[in-house]
Amino acid sequence: MFTIKLDDLSGTEIHQLLQEHLDDMQATSPPESKHALDLTGLKEPSIKFFTIWHETHLAGCGAFKKLDDEHAEVKSMRTSSGFKNQGVASKLLLYIIEQAKLSGFKRLSLETGSMDYFVPAHGLYQKHGFVFCGPFSDYKADPNSKFMSLNLTNKTTSD
Repeated sequence: MFTIKLDDLSGTEIHQLLQEHLDDMQATSPPESKHALDLTGLKEPSIKFFTIWHETHLAGCGAFKKLDDEHAEVKSMRTSSGFKNQGVASKLLLYIIEQAKLSGFKRLSLETGSMDYFVPAHGLYQKHGFVFCGPFSDYKADPNSKFMSLNLTNKTTSD
């Protein structure tokens, strides 16, 4: 049984998971192509940050950032190593999609890496209706980045 909550980023568990996320992004992406937010960046008022828990164990995290009144961006999706391949990322992504819709957004986009390390992430997002697109917001075309987007106006969370 998993529970998802809006998180204030104060717990040590989330600090450790985010550091692991940043370390992996540092190891897999060149500095000019690393777009993962640190703890301070994730505390911006434009961001809603969520954690998913199995009892008292942190299973993963993810967020969305308001870009404008109709468009938000998925940020910091991460599954804890002990919970990989258990559906955690799908559960959390569906929750983020629903929360973005409830917040009035019509489009949800994301940036992820283009390297082999990110192929499972591409599959996850495609499974839930995201399609590859061009750069959005302040992003520029980059061979190390892939961009994806989801139209929320005809997306149901039962997918």
